[in-house]
Amino acid sequence: MERTANVARKTSETDIKLTFSIDGTGTYTVQTPVAFLNHMLELFAKHGVFDLSVSATGDVDIDFHHTVEDIGICLGQAVQQALGNKENITRYGEATVPMDEAASRVNLDISGRPYLVCNMPSLQGKVGDFDLELVEEFFQAFVTNSGITLHITVLSGKNYHHIIESIFKAFARAMDKATRIDERATGIPSTKGTL
Repeated sequence: MERTANVARKTSETDIKLTFSIDGTGTYTVQTPVAFLNHMLELFAKHGVFDLSVSATGDVDIDFHHTVEDIGICLGQAVQQALGNKENITRYGEATVPMDEAASRVNLDISGRPYLVCNMPSLQGKVGDFDLELVEEFFQAFVTNSGITLHITVLSGKNYHHIIESIFKAFARAMDKATRIDERATGIPSTKGTL
């Protein structure tokens, strides 16, 4: 079964088309007006070994909020769609990734229960023209629409670019682990029989 998804979202604020493949090769094409987010999504695809295509426009003349949040919504929907009934997935994923002086740990559960815990320094200000507070907004939109429990813990770091990059790389590696097929397993990885 191909674990792929195509998602489109068009509102008065944004217009997004996104394709996603869990069993990819790390190939990506990301074109949005938010250059820093483009970089983070490219890292996610490369280090998660996912295939990802994102084309987005948005009302960035106001700010980046709607575009970043809606891309998070679309990625969450795509992950949920690509996972299908979740049979035989590993379900849990964890990764700790350093980026120079920064290091972050991500733990996640493809549980069907959206929940976000962020243990990180207050991200205020900007990296380039990207508002740092949008990192949490992106992940909140993602978990709400994917049904994933996600814990992000920043272990160290001073440079905000490095901190955020370590988060996205750890997110990618944890997602890669959690979405893998466990050859020993049969059925849904839950005693409830559903996720």
